[in-house]
Amino acid sequence: MAYDFGCSGIELGGGSLRIHAGKLQAKMFEVLGFTPEKAMAQFGFLINAFKYGAPPHAGLAFGLDRFVSIMAGLDSIRDCIAFPKNNSGRDVMLDAPSFIDQAQLDELQLVTKVTE
Repeated sequence: MAYDFGCSGIELGGGSLRIHAGKLQAKMFEVLGFTPEKAMAQFGFLINAFKYGAPPHAGLAFGLDRFVSIMAGLDSIRDCIAFPKNNSGRDVMLDAPSFIDQAQLDELQLVTKVTE
């Protein structure tokens, strides 16, 4: 479950409540295509924790940049972010995203899609 914290129509923070029920987590692994053996091999620590009654885990993170923009009367949080991204999603200070080496893509079994 995910949730947001807002004030006067402005999102100030967000968070989530993580899965803490073994049956629900097992169903999620199934939906994601994990066999029970693969799930146990990769996430056995988590599956075993559920057997002992893992407690709910939740959190909420506030965006300091959003508070600053409200207090300063700014129209956009971009005016108070140290390294804002442009409208294309690029970080001009870090020149990111940048070129990804084909070996990295192959390792992660990713393919690039060129859009026109």
